[in-house]
Amino acid sequence: MAKKKSGGLVQWIRKFFYKGEYFDYPLLFVTLFLVAFGLVMIYSTSSYTAELREGNPAYYLIRQGIFSAIGIVLMLVVSRLDYRVLKNFSLVYMYTTIVLLVAVLVMGVATNGSVRWIQIGPLQFQPSEVAKSAIAIYTAHICTIKAARIREWKIIGKIVALPLIAVALIAKENLSTGIICAAITVVIIFVTSPNVKQFVIIGGVAVGIMGIFLGIASYRLERIDIWLNPEKYDKGYQTLQALYAIGSGGLFGKGLGQSIQKLGFIPESHNDYIFSVVCEELGLFGAICVIGMFVFLIWRCVIIAFNTQDLFGALMVVGLTTHIAVQVLVNIAVVTNSIPPTGVPLPFISYGGTAVIMVLFEMGIVLSVSRQLHVAKEY
Repeated sequence: MAKKKSGGLVQWIRKFFYKGEYFDYPLLFVTLFLVAFGLVMIYSTSSYTAELREGNPAYYLIRQGIFSAIGIVLMLVVSRLDYRVLKNFSLVYMYTTIVLLVAVLVMGVATNGSVRWIQIGPLQFQPSEVAKSAIAIYTAHICTIKAARIREWKIIGKIVALPLIAVALIAKENLSTGIICAAITVVIIFVTSPNVKQFVIIGGVAVGIMGIFLGIASYRLERIDIWLNPEKYDKGYQTLQALYAIGSGGLFGKGLGQSIQKLGFIPESHNDYIFSVVCEELGLFGAICVIGMFVFLIWRCVIIAFNTQDLFGALMVVGLTTHIAVQVLVNIAVVTNSIPPTGVPLPFISYGGTAVIMVLFEMGIVLSVSRQLHVAKEY
């Protein structure tokens, strides 16, 4: 009797796992490469600071290595799951994320002047990183259900209601992440809806809301002045040092580990401004290679989205790809002073436990979607 129950449990678990023949190994490879490259650059950029603060040059490398290992295991497990199971949890996931974002406002922990973290014992995590995947999964699910009626404004209102609450809660302390989350929602709706006018109106409303958030906080408007004239402001120091790092790298860089700007000139160089040190140590050639790897990763995700017959899977991949694409674009644009300064990490590469675990979780979902693709056999 016990044997029968055990067998039933095994069968119940197995139904959530794929037995598909296809697996996107190129996407897996580029993901692991970016994580490994990120660990190398984190050690290179943080060893000096870690030695001064913690007495161990490998302090940040060890921590990021642990987080990356957890993320890789999570990615591989999720890649084996049937992604359609996420439909059953999308609403709960969304509500849980909103509760966590509210908790940040109530009991959040400040780091570098921004309240974005929740601390439980010795551990801290950032709910806004969780929100990116939650919004992508929830919006993809609700758009799949309402696809036939998505031209109706009433349906659009139902789709954006919860994501809009999450975006507002995030944007209060982190406008750039709020913009990324809003972009995820808008792009998924755009892909689902054939009504271009509807998309333009939604985009206009989103820009208007972001404009309100800019106007509410004067320090955000000040960032525009810093962006235009960084040499005139003390807060433009980090931008100028990043530009010095990029310019001094030349074509092939000074060599791995040979950066000067990471020696305290670029504050927290292993975080948001890590790309500037990549440029200094590996030069223009290294920077182009890194960008090329991100382009390849995004291209593989787009290929999966185009070839997925299930609408939910396709929209989910579109949302997760939008997250990575927009975040890479914003990070590199900030480091090169192409847009006003804002705090956004470079996916897979910047230091941050929550960020790397969640982005690897997202890649696990994309790999799971890739497993249901049918590849024709040649005889």
